[in-house]
Amino acid sequence: MRPLTEQDIRTSFVNCSRGEAKRLVTPRDLDERPWDELDFLGWRDPGAPDRGFLVTERDGGLVGVTLRLPSSRRGLLRRSMCSLCLTTHPVDGVSLMTARKAGAAGREGNSVGIYICADLACSLYVRGKKALPSGSRFEETLTTEQQIARTVGHLSAFLAKLRD
Repeated sequence: MRPLTEQDIRTSFVNCSRGEAKRLVTPRDLDERPWDELDFLGWRDPGAPDRGFLVTERDGGLVGVTLRLPSSRRGLLRRSMCSLCLTTHPVDGVSLMTARKAGAAGREGNSVGIYICADLACSLYVRGKKALPSGSRFEETLTTEQQIARTVGHLSAFLAKLRD
């Protein structure tokens, strides 16, 4: 992924108003991100733990999505798997995040959900740059490049649902 500026990020969002995009909290460490190893930029709002954000390159442009996490967690899940990178996490490591659909459907309240790594670090897990306790990544016969392509494919499928 190419390095992004705060302005790039704010103008990329497809499922919120320009005012909302202007007010959202962007990462302060953009200059320190491992851009060559990211398939998307994902971060959580430290002041609002129920909000997450994701920006990726798609069809020659940037697509940004605001995500919501459930405010309360129920049940005692032992492990869960991310739908993007297929990493398994203990307890709260994977969250159901929902994104309002783009356009009229979103204004009517329609949304799409996905189970994703709560820290939005899928790109780093796939590349082995961020580790979890053993057993969190299945041993695969796919190469790292094939796993990256699969993750990007899963992300593209999710983004396509936002525009349906």
